Amino acid sequence: MKKIIIGFFLLFVSINVFAHGPSPQKVEKSIKINASPDKVWAIIKDFGNFQKWQPLVTDSKVEKKGEDTLRTLTLKSGGKVVERLKGIDEETMKLKYEILEGAVPVADYNSFIVVAKGSGPNESSVTWVGRFYRVYKLNPPIPPGQDDETAIKAVTEMYDSGLPALKKLAETK
Repeated sequence: MKKIIIGFFLLFVSINVFAHGPSPQKVEKSIKINASPDKVWAIIKDFGNFQKWQPLVTDSKVEKKGEDTLRTLTLKSGGKVVERLKGIDEETMKLKYEILEGAVPVADYNSFIVVAKGSGPNESSVTWVGRFYRVYKLNPPIPPGQDDETAIKAVTEMYDSGLPALKKLAETK
């Protein structure tokens, strides 16, 4: 009887060692902008006008659903993404949001964008951070396009196109 119990215990432990699911991923990008933090913050906190500084987005529509503020983005690639505003902190100049659903190869995506005073006068530093998982939450084999690399690439592309466009918009007089 003791051997059977030990056998089941070892089987249970060995199965759990390999059944861990996906690892959390993170992308963090920053940019220096030659404009006041107030000017940059005014652009970022305008949750309904993301398309003004994100070239991958052609349109955004904001709507209230109960207590939630939702933003539906129309992507240049043709899909749509629905996001929920999680908070705007005027004091720390921080905007938090999450993706609820859409044509982006990520799951459980949570993000924040924060504006800080730069090192020089009339200079800002913007940091954009996203935490997420790949779409496929089970263990391998992982279907193509639902892996960690695809998720990281999509978020990196969003940040790498958005931050320079934000800089260009904020630095115009």
